[in-house]
Amino acid sequence: MIARLRQSYRDMRLGTRLALGLGALALVVFAVVGSALTMYMRDYLSAQLNEQLKIAQIAQSKSIADYGTLKGKKYYRWYYAVYDTSGGAPVLRKPEDPGDLPKDIDDFTLVAKALTVEGKEVTRTEHLKGQGQYRLRACEVEPGVVLVSAAPMDDIEDTVGQLITVQVVTFVLALMALVVFGRAMLRRGLKPLSDMAHTARGITSHDLTDSARLPVRHDNRDGGPEVEELRTAFNTMLEHIDDALAVRTEAEQRLRRFVADASHELRTPLMSVRGYADLFQYAAAHSPEERDKHLARLRAEAARMGYLLDDLLMLARLDAADVETPLRLEEADLVELALQAADAFRAGHPDHPLTVRTGPAPVRLRLDPLRLRQVLDNLLTNAAVHTPRGTKVCLEVSVTPGTDASGTTASGMAASGTAASAKVSSGTAEVRITDSGPGIPADDQERVFDRFYRVDKARSRDRGGSGLGLAVARSLVRAHGGTITLAGEPGTTTFTVRLPLGEDGA
Repeated sequence: MIARLRQSYRDMRLGTRLALGLGALALVVFAVVGSALTMYMRDYLSAQLNEQLKIAQIAQSKSIADYGTLKGKKYYRWYYAVYDTSGGAPVLRKPEDPGDLPKDIDDFTLVAKALTVEGKEVTRTEHLKGQGQYRLRACEVEPGVVLVSAAPMDDIEDTVGQLITVQVVTFVLALMALVVFGRAMLRRGLKPLSDMAHTARGITSHDLTDSARLPVRHDNRDGGPEVEELRTAFNTMLEHIDDALAVRTEAEQRLRRFVADASHELRTPLMSVRGYADLFQYAAAHSPEERDKHLARLRAEAARMGYLLDDLLMLARLDAADVETPLRLEEADLVELALQAADAFRAGHPDHPLTVRTGPAPVRLRLDPLRLRQVLDNLLTNAAVHTPRGTKVCLEVSVTPGTDASGTTASGMAASGTAASAKVSSGTAEVRITDSGPGIPADDQERVFDRFYRVDKARSRDRGGSGLGLAVARSLVRAHGGTITLAGEPGTTTFTVRLPLGEDGA
């Protein structure tokens, strides 16, 4: 039974449980207040009755002293007994009216005897047989004479009983009103929580595979600061979920594009290899003079496929840089690497005039010379492949100095004779490759670093490459802790590579 009640309580809504808890607390408060009020009223009425007995006995003592017995007007249902105690034991005097005494006077005699022993007024509450509850008071009228008066306590009990009845009815009505109206107010106050639960159910019914943002938010601002804090946290959580879903969707889309493009790029050289292999087999049997030509083409397609696979492997290793480091860092001169890349470019693309601008001092960096040279070769080759013959290309290496804590640049410190031991914040080394070709459309500038992306979709792969050169360049620069940006307009295109210098770098 208890377990069933507990389960029923757990199944109740939070507003109902809070209302019941509030009602139980109110019931305890009402019980304490009612008990205290009842006890106070009982004590107050008892004190009033004792005072009434005392005042009445003062007047009655004079009558006893004058006439030897009690005469005059008497209170309804009161009892009176006069005792002689001169002999040590109380002896009852004959009353004026037999109705002044109850049938059983043992309690009166005991009270009179107690006064004789204690020597002071005695007040007791006794139950008289056949009469009910009475308050008895004994006082000494004169030496050797004791008056015992008894007043009924029915009025006190009736008054206290009526007070208890009024309290119970009032408290029950108040408790019912508190539970009913309290439950309504609690439900209204907890409505924002119900709305959040409804919002959460809307999220569970939403297709999370959809790339669109979650269509639900909690906008109800009722419920006070606590609920507002919970609402803000709830909406912030939804924003994080939206962002995570957007990142996941973008990653999935990029993965699909990457797999599709990689499959397409690999299929082309594979088909070429298969075709040239068939031609080589045919030429070996029927036209030996064509065999070397087909074999050269077969090797070229195999080499092309090898370059594509190398680039894909490089990108995969850079994406997993937290697991393995694809860079072999060492101290190297950026100016020397730029000059080597310029010499290789002039030898491979003599139809593109190249201008090199470097400072007089070397730029020493901690980098991977082979990979950074690959970045420079990719950028220079990109400038040659995507521009017509005769297009001028410029390669420039420069250094942007850092500042100290006061904002003074490194060059300013040197000019002012500041101590060489002063620490300088990291500056940057910049490599800019600029060509005067047709430029890159603004819509394509944000995507040129995407894998397999080509500005000219109709360009042949033999001339345009696989679309991985700039993606590899960006990944390698990021692996060095630098950035690569593109700035272009019709008639000029500039790729800028920025690499961080050491604390005391040039």
